[in-house]
Amino acid sequence: MLVRDVEAAALDWVWTHRDRFALGDDALAADGQVNRTWKPLGELTQVCASVSRCTPPGDPLHTRVSELLDFAWQQTHRGELFPLMQTLEPFATYPLEVYAAFASAGLRHPGYEESAAVLTRTRGWRLTEQYPTRRLGVLEAERRSGIDPHGDVPQALGRTWLGGLPEPWTFERAAGYALTHVVFHLTDWGRAARGVPAELAEYLLHWLPPWLDTCLDARMWDLSCELLAVAASLPRPPEPAVLEDAWRRVAAAQSGSGAIPEEGAAQDAAGADPGPDPYDFADCYHSTLMAAFAAALATAAAARPPDVRHAARPAGQGAPG
Repeated sequence: MLVRDVEAAALDWVWTHRDRFALGDDALAADGQVNRTWKPLGELTQVCASVSRCTPPGDPLHTRVSELLDFAWQQTHRGELFPLMQTLEPFATYPLEVYAAFASAGLRHPGYEESAAVLTRTRGWRLTEQYPTRRLGVLEAERRSGIDPHGDVPQALGRTWLGGLPEPWTFERAAGYALTHVVFHLTDWGRAARGVPAELAEYLLHWLPPWLDTCLDARMWDLSCELLAVAASLPRPPEPAVLEDAWRRVAAAQSGSGAIPEEGAAQDAAGADPGPDPYDFADCYHSTLMAAFAAALATAAAARPPDVRHAARPAGQGAPG
């Protein structure tokens, strides 16, 4: 029940603060701050889409995330803002990446998909300079939006930090966030564990536990929750004792309001009466979303039959279509 309690409390906090994810008038401004407008909304959408997929329809948490998805879709005027964003910033990839989160939940805008399909066939789109992990994410966003990916997933994977099977001691914050997103893209955000090639799965099975322990010791709660989501996305999870200890430590960092700080000491104890928010929205919204995401994936992974959990793809194959 500990994992479920963390998820429920986190989603309660998100629901209470849903208006902070709303798009303001600056969402389409030329000088708008994308990281403060579209990014939080896209992250909310992706987490809710993932939780919805792995939570039974009769579960109150399924109802809660379905309501949050509807709220997020309304913020985009039911998809009407995406063609406008494409007109304003034709070669920006973030509109398609945000749209793909909605598409994964069945919320689609055919007109935008048609125009985006034309844009993604241009040389300008294919030659846009991107970090390897971002390029992998764009390929997956294209696939999830019903567009033929403009590149090869195994080739893109091979250029990422994780895809090169680096020396484990080179792990640090930036590498940690890169590797978690590689796994999220390969598994369709936890939906298909077999999307992780066997060689990568074995590498992560061996090194994820010490990396997770390091992040927990450093009180890097946001990255720790992302690593817990990776653990739940693998064909074979780490040892139960490792995960149980990690979840106890995450639960201890959760405030009475349900929020979890991105990093640092918790400012009130879990289980306390939810009083005034102990953290600024920007300092806790992502880690709180990641806690809900990781918890939902962990619950679903525990319920999968062993033959499904352990079926990894051969090395070099990408996520299923």
